[in-house]
Amino acid sequence: MPARPARPIVILISGSGSNMAALVEASARDRWGERFGAGVVAVLSNRPDAAGLAWARERGLATAVVDHQRHADREAFDAALMATIDAHAPALVLLAGFMRILTPGFVRHYEGRLLNIHPSLLPAFPGLKTHQRAIEMGCRVAGATVHRVTGELDHGEILAQAVVPVLPGDTAEALAARVLTQEHLIYPRAVERCLAGG
Repeated sequence: MPARPARPIVILISGSGSNMAALVEASARDRWGERFGAGVVAVLSNRPDAAGLAWARERGLATAVVDHQRHADREAFDAALMATIDAHAPALVLLAGFMRILTPGFVRHYEGRLLNIHPSLLPAFPGLKTHQRAIEMGCRVAGATVHRVTGELDHGEILAQAVVPVLPGDTAEALAARVLTQEHLIYPRAVERCLAGG
């Protein structure tokens, strides 16, 4: 059993977890443990059917489900989620395709330790359907943003961005796939800078 890192990282997902997988692989490849005393220790989801959970389990990571549908309201769900996260005493909590709006109390609890990746060039297109909105607005470029999470949806200090062209005839799905390849690159780099104190 590997030693527990001094700076544990918990990742929250809702689906396939491709950004989570990119973070876990970067942690191993780039030796976050040796360089920063950090490592991913757990992957949590609000959906029992999230495919990324099986991927994480196969790699020996702790996993848990806190099903939002089993809680009376957002506050109750967030309280249960916080209790599950805090069992790991995380240095960082990374949202990686976690499709829940978090309460102000949750955000305050992890202030300075909570990061998210969003599929647009913030401050443009916060919220959902970012790729379709970028196409409909005639944008020449789109992209992704890693940012610190604040009480305001998809705001907070921008830590990294990547730009991709919007091509003639693009569909939201095609643009999303191009953006996702960049997400997998910039999220680990942004986390590394946070771990390094940058």
